Amino acid sequence: MNVPARKDIRPGLHVAIVLKQDQRSGKLTEGIVRDLLTKSPTHPHGIKVRLEDGQVGRVKALLD
Repeated sequence: MNVPARKDIRPGLHVAIVLKQDQRSGKLTEGIVRDLLTKSPTHPHGIKVRLEDGQVGRVKALLD
């Protein structure tokens, strides 16, 4: 699965992330991006973001 690059992610975007505690199972959590936490343009496991509800995880997919 190709993860989105930092340039494709912006606040207000609907995304699917994997939370730290769900990394083994791969369970995805949906939400709206509030902050981008990863500074580099790409990351092999996904760009780390904070959702509007405060959850932090790595972006695995962009949603509509």
